[in-house]
Amino acid sequence: MADPREDAVTAHFRRSRDAIERAAGEREFVAAVLAIADRMTRSLKDGGKILFAGNGGSAADAQHIAAELVGRFTTDRAPLAAIALTTDTSILTAVGNDYGFDRVFERQVRALGRKGDVFVGISTSGRSPNILAALKAARELGAVTVGFTGQKGADMRSVCDLTLVVPSDETALIQQVHITAAHAICGLVERELFPALKR
Repeated sequence: MADPREDAVTAHFRRSRDAIERAAGEREFVAAVLAIADRMTRSLKDGGKILFAGNGGSAADAQHIAAELVGRFTTDRAPLAAIALTTDTSILTAVGNDYGFDRVFERQVRALGRKGDVFVGISTSGRSPNILAALKAARELGAVTVGFTGQKGADMRSVCDLTLVVPSDETALIQQVHITAAHAICGLVERELFPALKR
């Protein structure tokens, strides 16, 4: 007798494949990936940095993407300036305790962000109050604001210069496409900043 769990696993992989294929097939989505990579590259070339924030799985994605830039993606090269605002528990708990959880990223953006930096706020729903507050703060500072979200993330668009919208409303699939797109962005940034290095 076949194990019914196999059907669940296969179905998940099919949904994942379909979500990535839908995103890759959308001209607007691919254009957003290119535009985000271009803005990150320009900021880094000009001495700026990339800031990332998210909650839960999106916090893990923020840390993952920052690590690809500070460490390396595919090429041995100089480190790139990137910070995940999700990692310092003393700051997160101090700000959360004193000002409220909605401001845990906004305070860090105001402390660390500068005009010309890029702030990437990751929210699968597009409605996370602490991400929206951080995006507004980044915009006030003159940073480029980027949102990673899903197809219901309309609230983010008003505070983002660039928005990467995954054509799905299933959180896990949105997160999978976010990290796939982020890998593509990291590859483009490396290629542009270090064209002479072997790949």
